Order: sequence, then C-alpha cells, then structure tokens
Amino acid sequence: MNYEILETKERITADNDREAANLRQAMQSRGVFFINLMASPGAGKTTLLARTIEALRGEFSIAVMEADVDSDVDAAAISDLGARVIQLHSGGLCHMDADMTARGISAMDLSGVDILFLENIGNLVCPAEFDVGAARRVMLLSVPEGDDKPLKYPLMFQVSDLLLVSKVDTLPVFAFDKEALERNVRSKNDNMSILYLSAKTGEGLDEWLDWLRREVRDFRAAAGKEN
Repeated sequence: MNYEILETKERITADNDREAANLRQAMQSRGVFFINLMASPGAGKTTLLARTIEALRGEFSIAVMEADVDSDVDAAAISDLGARVIQLHSGGLCHMDADMTARGISAMDLSGVDILFLENIGNLVCPAEFDVGAARRVMLLSVPEGDDKPLKYPLMFQVSDLLLVSKVDTLPVFAFDKEALERNVRSKNDNMSILYLSAKTGEGLDEWLDWLRREVRDFRAAAGKEN
C-alpha cells in the first residue's frame, strides 16, 4: 500500500491541547480564575450563574462568556445583573474549543475580573472532548435527567472536577437515587467532588459558594496573587 493514513481527530485534539495549555497559563498570569461550566440544555446553568453573581456581588468581580449555537437569550439574562458578558456563537458546532475560547476572551475587558465563567454549549458529549484552558471544569446534572448519566456519558464525568446535582427540589417527584448516582460517578472518577443544590430554593447554594471561594483562594496562592 502506497499511501498514508492520517488520524485527523488526534491531530486536532493535540493542537487544541497545546493552545488550551497556553491559555490556562495566560489566565493564571492575569489572576483570572477560569471555569468551564458544562451541562445538558435545561440543567440550570444560567440560573445558577445568576444566583452566583447575585450572591458574590461585592466579593468577587465575575464575567461570563455565553456560548451557544445561536441566540443571545442567556447573555441578556446575565447582562441584566450588571455582570460583564459576551455572547459566543459557535456557527453550528456543538462545543467550544481553545481557539474559539481565546478569541472570546480577547474580545472581553477582564481588567479587575476575579472569576470568568464559560457557559459551554449544552450537551454532555462534545464539550467534554475539548480542553478550553479553564482552571476547573464544573458540570451540572439535573435531577430530572436521572442518576444513570455517568454510565451513558462517562467522559464528561471523567474530565470534570466538580459535579453539581441541580434541581434537588424536584427529588420527591423523580426516581433519582443519590447512592446510585455516587456509585456511578465513582466508577468513572473517584476524585470528583459532588454537591447537591437548587438554584430555585437556595438549598446547597452556600456549599457551592464556599467551594468557589476555596478554589479562588488556592488559585491565587498558586499564581502568587494573594490579596
């Protein structure tokens, strides 16, 4: 056989990983704690961000990149809270990659920003495959989605640092087994932290905010930017 086989996905992933590493270093040097927030559509990402911005106003300056295939509904909701926000349209792609993220960041004024969120495009498959240069990857799983999702979408659970189980106020309505979920998560990622919350009622929100505070503190210490 007189031809070459080129694994294009492997090349694309390697190139993305290099750019993501450069972006992560750049964000660390600027002292901006960058979080990639991932979930299925409707899991409650935007509502959680809104509650987080409201709760931490005056403590941290928060900016948000809203990624979507189209529309600016989420960006408008965040903008109404007075937070810095930019809407990113993926042009039909089901995920953000490091280059797209870097271009979004370059279009933002991050002076004085402590925490930057990327609200990634809603699904549990494509966003897990691409490192965007974030310091932490956080995923939401809503109670109505079920406790078996770590078995169906293992990569998302393998690459994430924190699982937020959202909409816990609906637990009495759905057949959602916390113990089964935690077994399923541990079978994929034994180091993943799990928090339960409801952005609607506020249950568990303090635990999420405390997690954020600790992570920002540790990030600043590692970056030599304690204040």
